[in-house]
Amino acid sequence: MVRKLSLAGIWILALLCYVVPYLFLDQVNAWYGSFLFWAVTGALVILLNLVATRDLRGRDE
Repeated sequence: MVRKLSLAGIWILALLCYVVPYLFLDQVNAWYGSFLFWAVTGALVILLNLVATRDLRGRDE
């Protein structure tokens, strides 16, 4: 169940990476507006990938 939720979270974050910078941050003239969003989102995707794959170690036997 946790794996499915984390994978769904990754898909939602990937969708937000397209929606937020072009719809909500388009009025921000500085480069760090969308860069900060993408940096935080990238860190969250890495954490969700760790959660999604932590139980896969014992399945390769």
